[in-house]
Amino acid sequence: MKALVYHGPGQKAWEEKPNPIIKEPTDAIVKILKTTICGTDLHIMKGDLPEITSGRIIGHEGVGIVEEMGSSVSSFKKGDHVIISCITSCGKCEYCKKGMYSHCTDGGWILGNLIDGTQAEYVRIPHADNSLYPIPAGADEEALVMLSDILPTGFECGVLNGQVKPGDVIAIIGAGPVGMAALLTSQFYTPAEIIVIDMDDNRLAVAKTFGATHTINSSDGKAVEQVKKLTNGRGVDVAIEAVGISATFEMCEEIIGAGGHIANIGVHGKSVTLHMETLWSKNITITTRLVDTVTTPMLLKTVQSKKIEPKKLITHRFKLSQIMEAYDTFGNAAKEKALKVILTNE
Repeated sequence: MKALVYHGPGQKAWEEKPNPIIKEPTDAIVKILKTTICGTDLHIMKGDLPEITSGRIIGHEGVGIVEEMGSSVSSFKKGDHVIISCITSCGKCEYCKKGMYSHCTDGGWILGNLIDGTQAEYVRIPHADNSLYPIPAGADEEALVMLSDILPTGFECGVLNGQVKPGDVIAIIGAGPVGMAALLTSQFYTPAEIIVIDMDDNRLAVAKTFGATHTINSSDGKAVEQVKKLTNGRGVDVAIEAVGISATFEMCEEIIGAGGHIANIGVHGKSVTLHMETLWSKNITITTRLVDTVTTPMLLKTVQSKKIEPKKLITHRFKLSQIMEAYDTFGNAAKEKALKVILTNE
């Protein structure tokens, strides 16, 4: 089969790899129908996740068709259409029983990380019964790719961890796909104002169409000042960091109001400064999280009922064989006006 293979920082290739095979009775082999590129994949390409070794097929999102199952797989059969969760869960360990699938002792975020991932024609899914979700008949597969990762990530790591409440003023720093997912799902809780901050005017314009009440271009260095002005100097109730760099996390520290929540979503490859000298007395809660995907079934229902329409996040479409071009587009998002790309295995 063909697959996108990581060969170290800044190096990748679309090349031949052996087809995956069943290794454990709980495995399934899935033929990829549609996949995508995640901001985390760009972090991998920059070398921010050194545990990912050369030769790894990356990618952790997608929908597909079950081709083969191990003898212990009971929830799926050959030919079933499925959503691939970015998180693999055994469902039996201490962490899984707490709903912390991301820390499963025999899973977690392993696809495209510790084992080969979804940017390929076929992928092996461990613990298939707990790590795949059936696609309802007639569902839009492109929209459901967003359920692999970005929708539950934005919702769980940003909105739920941030404890967004009715009437809150919230700020989302980073208007990429995950930031947009937080924007969409935060509206379940009817915040009074949603401020979206980014350096890309196109993404800010899109954020307005998705429900942002205010947008701020931070490229002039005055974003903090503008947030303080919008909030009469109080700061925001919830600050969601959706980029993964020091500057944006520190911006959250500057704009958070007393009693507020800073919810980190971004993948940080370098340390950030924690300004305890200004935070210690403000009753601030800071949360971090890997997505657990426990909300995927609920989010699937909201997508099916059109309460949210994640397909609107898709800006570019490619054949899977055009993945190198797709990476160039996604990696130059501002220039290409890209949010989410869809890769179709034809």
